[in-house]
Amino acid sequence: MSEAVNPSLVPSHTLFTGAKMPGVGLGTFGSDKYDADTVSEAVYRAIKCGYRLIDCAAVYQNEDQIGRVLSRIMSEGVVAREELFVTSKVWNDRHREVIKACKDSLHDLQLQYIDLYFVHWPFPNYHAPKCSGDSRNPDSKPFSVEEFMDTWRQCEQLVDMGLVKHIGMSNMTVAKMEAVLPLCRIQPAALEMELHPSFQQQELFDYAVEKNIVPIGYCPIGSPSRPERDRTAEDVADTELPQIMAAAKAHNLHPAVVCLKWAVQRGQVPIPFSVKETQFISNLKCATEDPLTEEEMKQIAGADKDCRLIKGQVFLWEGARGWEDLWDLDGTITK
Repeated sequence: MSEAVNPSLVPSHTLFTGAKMPGVGLGTFGSDKYDADTVSEAVYRAIKCGYRLIDCAAVYQNEDQIGRVLSRIMSEGVVAREELFVTSKVWNDRHREVIKACKDSLHDLQLQYIDLYFVHWPFPNYHAPKCSGDSRNPDSKPFSVEEFMDTWRQCEQLVDMGLVKHIGMSNMTVAKMEAVLPLCRIQPAALEMELHPSFQQQELFDYAVEKNIVPIGYCPIGSPSRPERDRTAEDVADTELPQIMAAAKAHNLHPAVVCLKWAVQRGQVPIPFSVKETQFISNLKCATEDPLTEEEMKQIAGADKDCRLIKGQVFLWEGARGWEDLWDLDGTITK
């Protein structure tokens, strides 16, 4: 095994409850490229190498395999349950049965509780795994405050029941959050959102931070291995941005690592996915040493291209104009 990283050296975030969340995590969405056993084995090796935050989801179709390795690594005494921070998410087709969905994830993950449980997408628009980008479900519909809050109330019950420690939102907009936050009995501890140098979502990022909600950034290096359905000709490659390449040269690093350094120093929690040990160790270790300079951070802040990669078009409803309708670009919720 390669050199491990001391978890105590990895920056952490304090949630509104006072609980600590590691500042870098391991994503586990690899089902379009890797089988579940490969992903779960990466989780096992990553924990041995120092990772303590593991970002899971039922729709990734690997929680049962991940559960087996979590049980294995804890039984080996490598890590105690309270040292791990495990997240999961309720998928869109189970918004009306959140408690059952969470219990299914707990069973698969072989855990007594989940540290942070997300509403994966803010509407119950379902699509089958690995469907094409043109796929449309006739039952899909626009965002509804009432339906979302029904789902959120069930998430709050999970906290009351002790099944989860925190709940979170994902793939939201400022407009949607402004509509639902005043209605929440238990606030979201974190907001999972697409964040990388060419898509910095500054307004939403600042909004979350102001509300004491920790931003968690998926696709932190621009998701070069994302599914084909999420690729368009206009997409920007983050690792080829001049500002990223200049910092990579100055620090003698791979450009992907610079993207992660930027994320950690900016104040979000990146959750890069990799099954390669050298990669996931460097992804974690980079948060502990050789920070980017203020000038490099300033230059990367100016690299934003508003380039959303995960457009979510498979969740569109009949009559929607395009993927933009999911994201309230004019500041109002699309009806």
